[in-house]
Amino acid sequence: MTRTNLLDREVGQAMSAVSAAAKAGLGDPALAELVVIRASQLNHCAFCLDMHLALARKHGVSEKQLDLLAAWEEAGDVFSERERAALALAEAVTVLTEGFVPDDVYDRAAAHFDAVPLAHLIGLVVAINNWNRVMVTRRIPPGGYTP
Repeated sequence: MTRTNLLDREVGQAMSAVSAAAKAGLGDPALAELVVIRASQLNHCAFCLDMHLALARKHGVSEKQLDLLAAWEEAGDVFSERERAALALAEAVTVLTEGFVPDDVYDRAAAHFDAVPLAHLIGLVVAINNWNRVMVTRRIPPGGYTP
């Protein structure tokens, strides 16, 4: 079996549905793209980076934000406090170095997002991490997506 056949169509459709529901529930397409790009950077997923950078531009994310996303903590006021809280949560959920999301990171995000959007933000991070793992495992190269 080739690596490109490792994902059943029904599984892919289910994963796509989770991703779409999480993005819709978050209600902020530009922020959603920043979050999935950051997780994809951490997971080294070139396919997802290529796809979501294109989508971010389509949703009006600035080139400055895209350029500085890997160093968002040091980027000063390039990112709002809300964006910074979402990015911190995305990193904590993606990396899980302590085996859990630190309370201060969760509390910071909860201060900027009501319960439902926060649940969708967490769902979005979980969804992109699933996609990153599938695409990295399959070694799918960038360039196959056009918005």
